This record gives sequence, structure tokens and C-alpha cells, in this order.
Amino acid sequence: MSRDASELAHRLALAAEAVCRHYLSNGKRDGRYWLVGDVHNTPGRSMFVRLQDSSKGPAGKWTDAATSEHGDLLDVIRESLGLLDFREVAEEARRFLNLPRAEPQSALKSVHPPAPAGSQEAARRLFAISGPIEGTIVETYLHRRGIAHVHHGGSLRFHPRCYYRPDEHLPTETWPAMIACVTDLDGKITGAHRTWLDPLGFDRIRLGKAPIDTPRRAMGDLLGNAVRFGAADDDVLIAGEGIETMLSLRCMLPTLPMAAALSANHLSAIALSSSLRRLYIARDADAAGDAVQAVLLQRAEIAGIEAIPLSPRLGDFNEDLHVFGLDALRAALRIQLAPEDVSRFLLLPATVR
Repeated sequence: MSRDASELAHRLALAAEAVCRHYLSNGKRDGRYWLVGDVHNTPGRSMFVRLQDSSKGPAGKWTDAATSEHGDLLDVIRESLGLLDFREVAEEARRFLNLPRAEPQSALKSVHPPAPAGSQEAARRLFAISGPIEGTIVETYLHRRGIAHVHHGGSLRFHPRCYYRPDEHLPTETWPAMIACVTDLDGKITGAHRTWLDPLGFDRIRLGKAPIDTPRRAMGDLLGNAVRFGAADDDVLIAGEGIETMLSLRCMLPTLPMAAALSANHLSAIALSSSLRRLYIARDADAAGDAVQAVLLQRAEIAGIEAIPLSPRLGDFNEDLHVFGLDALRAALRIQLAPEDVSRFLLLPATVR
């Protein structure tokens, strides 16, 4: 560790409890330790941070009993905020400690080479440092949109303080966010999608999204790829635009593979597996949805794939689920799906958990 990094770590250790209260706010003090789920600020008790020097070690050191990971408070800042460049970690530590910023010539070197903003590597790192959604604001957000059972199969994660930059002239903000991984047909992560959420609650206008200009943003390589729920190489697939739209359908069809392409244009260009024999197009009820349907019907015909449009009553299937409820959406799907897929995939009321 460099001299500057050692000095910052020492200063943070002198204020260990204040650091924990700020960056690990989902934890709590227990005697001489701060207990939390993990370094990403997940609720729980498996990670403990030493708040005072003792015979067992210095203040500021932490260990995660579940994973055997350990580190200092600079690591806490890096992981809890999802910072990629150690220079950013040092600047955030100096801001917290009210220290002057380092001069450019003495800036700390990155522990890992910085990933270009918006790149595939940046997307992979963001997804890797995010935690499970269970018990977080992500789960609450989805429940309030009518998605009671979130069958995401590991494609969604939670970041408590995900960076949001309004534009290049305004300071960076942090908001809790739902992070979705974008993958290709081989399962390789090529991008990530962020939905920033409002920690103060749910309202009819923003539906739980953060009060910022663009609460949804994608990064990485999106063309042809998608947020996938289930196997990409199955013989049946439902493809649509939004994550919430596909998760709404997963409430009744939890074993049917689905893909959220994130926009109408990307849905038109989604890659289709060579094993696919039936494609359901979960189109939105708008002009863009009409155009997507026409393109995918043509592409499917050329590829020898049966294509069946699925149409919502309102704007999209999440709106249908939220307004009409689970039973009404199930009934609507039952008459739109192929009969063999009804018996194969559709959960009937008596089998719904």
C-alpha cells in the first residue's frame, strides 16, 4: 500500500464508526464491532468491522465470515460505492474526511486498470460488485409494481449507491439501483442496465424510480443482446422490451425463457438462437410495438421460426398486471399461448405459490 493510501486508511480508522454509519448504513454497532451483511452494504450480520484497536487487530479492519474476504475502510468505500479506479476511492475518502484533494501529480494509482466508462468491462465490474436483491429496495420496487414473485434467475442485483451523472457539467450523485446484466446467447455479460430507485418510496408518477431526469440507463454492448431470464438456447422464448414487462409474465410463466431487449429498436435486432422453434413477441401497445412486431415476424419467417404476438390490454404487460391483477393476466395469456405451451409452462391458480 502506498504512503498516501496508508495515511488515508489510518485517518478513516480513527473515525471507523462514522465511516460505517455512512457507507454501511444497513448495519449496526454491536459492542466493539459494526455488523452488516457484506461489503456492498447488504443487510445482515456476516461481516464485522473492528471499531477500536484491540489485541485482535487494528480499528478499521473487516472480515466477512461468509466469504473469508477481508480488508480496510478504503475497500469499504470502493465496494459500497462501486468505484472502479482507486483514484476515485482516494478522492471520496478525502471528501469524507474533509481533506484537500490530492494534486494530479501525486494522485494514487489504480489497483485495477480503469475500465472505459460505458464499456463491457465496466458493466461486468458493476454487476460483480452488486449484491442480491432479496430484502432490498429492488424487491420492494418490483412488489409494488405487482410482481409478487420475482423469478429473475440471478439476472438482477442491487447496488445501494450507484453513480448517476446528470451530465458532464453537474456533480455525480448516488442512488440505490436495480442492476440487470445484459448477456449474449452464450451467457457472456456484454452490458448492464441500471434503474435508479427512490429510497423514500413509491408514487403514481415515478412508480418508485428515483426523481432524476433519466432513471434508466444501459451501458456496454446491447445490440442483439438482452437481459435474459432462463436458458438462451431453449426451443421457446418470449422476447419483449422492458425488464418489468418480462418479470410480470414470469409471475405466471416462471420456467419459460424470456429476454428483455430494453428498447423497441434493440428488440427488433435481438439475436435468435439456432435451437429456437417458437418466438412469442411481447409487444408494447404503441406504434413502436407495431413496428417491432412486423420486423420480428419477418425475421422469424425467414429463419423458419413460428412467431406469435402477445398483446396487452393496456400499454404493456406490467401495466396489465398492476391494474387488472394476476388472474386477469393469466386468463389473457391462456388464450394467446399455443395450447402445448399452456400445459407446459402456464401456472394455474392452484399451483401458484
